[in-house]
Amino acid sequence: MDKKIDFNKSPDGLVPAIIQDYQTGKVLMLGYMNAEAYEKTKKENIVTFFSRSKQRLWTKGETSDNFLHVKEILIDCDGDTILIHASPDGPTCHTGADTCFNEVNSADYRKILFVNHLREVIKGRKQNPTDESYTSHLFRKGINKVAQKVGEEAVELVIEAKDDNKELFLGEAADLFYHYLVLLEQKNYEFDEVLDVLIKRHTPRP
Repeated sequence: MDKKIDFNKSPDGLVPAIIQDYQTGKVLMLGYMNAEAYEKTKKENIVTFFSRSKQRLWTKGETSDNFLHVKEILIDCDGDTILIHASPDGPTCHTGADTCFNEVNSADYRKILFVNHLREVIKGRKQNPTDESYTSHLFRKGINKVAQKVGEEAVELVIEAKDDNKELFLGEAADLFYHYLVLLEQKNYEFDEVLDVLIKRHTPRP
């Protein structure tokens, strides 16, 4: 039994287990585990709860085949709540909904994380430049060169927009986005600040 989890905090020996899709970040459901359910989940990498209604171990998907495959298990600071990042085989809720909160499970959380990772890589190339890095090369050229590249990539994207080659268009869009992030870093502005402006614009006025 994991010493970080205190199953004795609850009189019935159960702790809440939150299941979150590891790709989208959506919360799929909430269940309860005792020590036996937790050990079974860790051993098989398939989420198993203790069913309070059935009063027995219950593997999610045992009747529907919509299993929850464990990707990561986290324990909260108090040792009395479990968070499991999982990959669902299908709809999680018994009603057929993607989640037990009737949300559509579609956003790819990994892509959001990748944008943040890319921002950190760009920041690192500025703070710790290398001769081999194209990004470091841009920073050494200064603001005029960085801004020029953004303008060039924007023009190339506009040109591709007039045609119907999806691959070329998306490639130019990616180039523009990358150089745009470099420009923000060169100006010492955060991408989050741009998002704040968009959120403010989007917020309905009273």
